[in-house]
Amino acid sequence: MIIHDRLRSRLAQLKLCAHLLEASGERFNLLLLLAEEAEASRKFFVQLRDLHDALEKEFDVKLPHLSMGMTNDFPVAVEEGATLVRVGTAIFGERSKARRD
Repeated sequence: MIIHDRLRSRLAQLKLCAHLLEASGERFNLLLLLAEEAEASRKFFVQLRDLHDALEKEFDVKLPHLSMGMTNDFPVAVEEGATLVRVGTAIFGERSKARRD
């Protein structure tokens, strides 16, 4: 399930997460953020970490993972609390562009 990183307010974020946690019957164990630029993404990493911490406290749940950061911005993500990062480009190189006919 995807939660857009630009929800209007903290209250809206908490209400949406409360609905997902209570109504879905699903178990969540991570929050994920895909950002666009390294240093510019720091503010979004901070916001997601704060949301993560608030959800754990508000709902007395443990969300063991905070997945944010990719090859171009993983150092910033780790500084801001990421427990999982995606670094496929650093390992495998750029993806080839698929040809569309």
